[in-house]
Amino acid sequence: MPSADLTPAVVLSEASLRELMERILIAVEVPPPKAALLAESLAAASLRGVDSHGLQLLPHYVAQIERGDVDPRAEGHVVAENGACLIYDAEHGLGQVTAAICCGHAVRLASLAGLSMVVSRESNHFGAAAFWSQRISVTGHIGMVVCDASMQVPPWQGREQRLGTNPICVSVPHPRQRGWLLDMATTTVAYGKLEQTLLKGEAIVPHGWALDSEGVPTTDLATALQGLLMPLGGYKGSGLATMVEILSGVLAGGPAFSTQVTGVRHCGRPMRCNHTFIAIDVRRFMPLEEFYARMDWLAAQIKSAKPAKGFEEVLVAGDPEYRTEEHRRRHGIPIIPGHWESVVRLAERLKVPLPG
Repeated sequence: MPSADLTPAVVLSEASLRELMERILIAVEVPPPKAALLAESLAAASLRGVDSHGLQLLPHYVAQIERGDVDPRAEGHVVAENGACLIYDAEHGLGQVTAAICCGHAVRLASLAGLSMVVSRESNHFGAAAFWSQRISVTGHIGMVVCDASMQVPPWQGREQRLGTNPICVSVPHPRQRGWLLDMATTTVAYGKLEQTLLKGEAIVPHGWALDSEGVPTTDLATALQGLLMPLGGYKGSGLATMVEILSGVLAGGPAFSTQVTGVRHCGRPMRCNHTFIAIDVRRFMPLEEFYARMDWLAAQIKSAKPAKGFEEVLVAGDPEYRTEEHRRRHGIPIIPGHWESVVRLAERLKVPLPG
């Protein structure tokens, strides 16, 4: 379904958007295969309507590369492999590049052992977590991906940043690649949603998105940008964010985790975040066809509930994004003026031609 964005500055096909981003990344000396992977992941997010993790991230990535905070040629190395568990050092490489490598290890180990867990340290932003959990689920494994992030969130009852948005994503196999797909921050929204609101020229955010510097809920965008993100569900979101930090930052065993992790908007130092990839081989429990049927039945049962007042239907995780993807494949990806202007400036500076 189309979003209720402002009138777009431009509407691009997925292919045109990918090509533009790929050319910009190559212009800052990202090797072509790596540039193609980054462009694919960002375009996939934009296609699904997750614009905060699509084209919007490109200027931040370029700035990181140009500052030397990210090594665009690094691929990392395996630190240790023990049974179905693996630790990977990303060597400050591009997050998408090392995430792809780690997904491959997770699937390989789960195919041997039934399930696996791969933890990567010293990495960078890898885009939307859904891209990676789907990369695992397309192989017939349930994919779970979590990662830590820069401090933007107070612990429950606190007013100082101690946690990141620390997303959780789970994707299950489906014969048409439209399975149940949960991709959520452990805050009400990711910081990119505030940034997106700013680029739209709006001044108010919904209640429950953010807190001021004293830990008091606010709907004023300017205050929110200088304040804190709201933990999802209060103490429950705070607990989930801590759980993610344990599964990624603590278990990675690296020198940086929790309050030492930075983000794409921080200047002059590596991000040093930690990613975790878990794969579960469904075929160790039942044939895939049986799993598909049971998942379809489960989704149908959930959707059979009568919709609440003000809603037309009940949806399950993944439905809104799949619908947006269908719409944008047919009609193109709308780019709002704020996003497009920053990309135009970037392309002009790097002498990259814009789509005709």
